[in-house]
Amino acid sequence: MAHSVGIKDVARAAGVSVGTVSNVINRPDTVATETRARVLSAIDRLGYVRSESARQLRAGRSRIMGLLVLDMGNPFFVDVARGAERAARDAGLGVMVCNSAESPGEEAEYLSLFAEQRVRGVLLTPADATGRNIEGFRRHRIPFVLVDRVAEGATECSVSVDDVAGGALAVRHLVDAGHRSIAYVSGPPGLHQVRDRRTGALAALAEAGLGPDALRELPTERLDVSAGRDAGARLLGLADRPTAVFCANDLLALGVLQALYAAGVSVPDDLAIVGYDDIEFAAAAAVPLTSVRQPAVTMGAMAAELLLEETELEGTDRTHPHRRVVLQPELVVRRSSLAAR
Repeated sequence: MAHSVGIKDVARAAGVSVGTVSNVINRPDTVATETRARVLSAIDRLGYVRSESARQLRAGRSRIMGLLVLDMGNPFFVDVARGAERAARDAGLGVMVCNSAESPGEEAEYLSLFAEQRVRGVLLTPADATGRNIEGFRRHRIPFVLVDRVAEGATECSVSVDDVAGGALAVRHLVDAGHRSIAYVSGPPGLHQVRDRRTGALAALAEAGLGPDALRELPTERLDVSAGRDAGARLLGLADRPTAVFCANDLLALGVLQALYAAGVSVPDDLAIVGYDDIEFAAAAAVPLTSVRQPAVTMGAMAAELLLEETELEGTDRTHPHRRVVLQPELVVRRSSLAAR
């Protein structure tokens, strides 16, 4: 195994103490010019690289922010990460991005990793509906901000989108287009976002004088294209098939669209589709997809800024006022829902 060059190796090569090498690195003005030149020559010759993580641990302040999302395969979370990374970089920090894959078990493992690394703070989209992982993480006293989820208490900040309003936007649009029987491809029922979008959908139906039976829910285990194709096959097998489908995210909607296309079902003439998130692929689909847009980049940036505000107050006598920021979605109408009825 290759030997990692350490500060002791530099000191030995330069014929000085470890403390002198440390001073050259951290306080060069305190070291005589000739000695400083000898140490710098040894550093260059040996290829020594300072262990930034070790320095940060000694100082008690990491320059790394953790970001844990549900699915990095979803472009929505890529945009959240872009926003967070931009805000962190402006503050001189880096971002460690991790993917829970919608698994509470993997989420717990990554939260433990963040604690071990003593990150500055964490941006978290929870996968564990019970909240046990978050409660366990609190004991480490590492600040965190919830992303794409509203904080239920007053002990942390959150940045989210009003998913009830988003679900209502989607289904109100379909009802206004004349649809009276709508399928909801919903994803895992334990996710708050899935439940809130369903609540909004039901509210829009009630506004139109339609009961909850006008919404046919097709749950899926995941929020990806493969799950959408499976839901599309189930939708095609319904005896009394709805005339429109609202999907809990765009990846599901793209999967449904693939299944319908393969079966020769015309979108939107035979069946209209509305997705959620307005990822880049939505506009580029074979049939451009109507979708509820979330300001994902803004969400990531605002969450990172709130986390930075909180961490800057650590060690002072000032308290950080925890805030719940709720952004508003907007409907982007494209061809997948525009057939006249």
